[in-house]
Amino acid sequence: MDPNPKPAISGNDKAVFEHRSFARIGFLGNPSDVYFGRTISFTIGNFWAWAKLEPSDHLLIKPHPFHDLVQFDSLDNLVYRLENDGYYGGVRLLMAICKVFRNYCKDNGIQLHEKNFTLSYDTNIPRQTGLSGSSAIVSAALSCLLDFYNVRQSIRIEVRPNLILNAEKELGIVAGLQDRVAQVYGGGLVHMDFSKEHMDKVGYGIYTIMDINLLPPLHLIYAENPSDSGKVHSTVRRRWLDGDEFIISSMAEIAKLAEEGRTALLKKDYSKLKELMNRNFDLRRSMFGDECLGAMNIEMVEVARKIGAAAKFTGSGGAVVVFCPDGPSQVKLLEEECRKSGFIVEPVKLVPTRLNNSDLKTLSKP
Repeated sequence: MDPNPKPAISGNDKAVFEHRSFARIGFLGNPSDVYFGRTISFTIGNFWAWAKLEPSDHLLIKPHPFHDLVQFDSLDNLVYRLENDGYYGGVRLLMAICKVFRNYCKDNGIQLHEKNFTLSYDTNIPRQTGLSGSSAIVSAALSCLLDFYNVRQSIRIEVRPNLILNAEKELGIVAGLQDRVAQVYGGGLVHMDFSKEHMDKVGYGIYTIMDINLLPPLHLIYAENPSDSGKVHSTVRRRWLDGDEFIISSMAEIAKLAEEGRTALLKKDYSKLKELMNRNFDLRRSMFGDECLGAMNIEMVEVARKIGAAAKFTGSGGAVVVFCPDGPSQVKLLEEECRKSGFIVEPVKLVPTRLNNSDLKTLSKP
């Protein structure tokens, strides 16, 4: 897959639109985005999803040759594939965002032309690593739809994450807005405030772009055979709704970590940042419990902490973001420990925000 797709061809009826959406790291405050909290997140250049939209006589959602496989070598091969990768590919995601996009435009008086298109996708985001692979596909497809129908200036940036989340909700995917916000903003570091008063009033949070260069060098650890990140929120969510004081107070403390983290980043107080990252994971662990988090996920964190690094989940499990405050020598120790444990480790590649002028014009005024 081309990491740098060619710019969209535009200006005629044969325009072809291509967009990327990157994997996401929830840096601090997650998972409080689902609980009217605050988070800091960013997308990374290590992995991405890509969508392509081109005009066609009929509307076609094109299956991916690997992720939407329908031909197998044998019955055993089919069963093996389903047991390891599940029943779902990306076609359902593309269909869902097409439906949500069309209904939003219809409900808000946004006129769409009647031309048809072929929509396809690709992705190199590892499955079930908590790096927001599904929402990346949806986000990239939404960008293509915005350009094909020429409505980018009619749908505000703050609203777009809601469209992506609504498309995933159509498919029963349980998640919050954090990942979709980071991906819609297309890179950069984003502080998000999901306070209940603001959410109830306008339906989305307060999103503030920060300088991506405030981040120290970070590393990503993930497993080749990760856990399913889609089952993690269930018990805690129910307890929170039932008024469990421990869950409510712990989630509030996690949200506060994002505020403290913003201050630490602005001051480049990286010793404080290490403390906040570790505390974020410890609070998550105390709420969800080891059985829910999974032994492999916990081991990835402990491998990093063993050599004195800070570590926490990037999302709900399957991958870990690591900060080695002692520099290259500590990174070498991390690489060795990961090799012994069978984990993959690589430097995090930061990407700046990719918002264009049309996008920026839709931002709400502070």
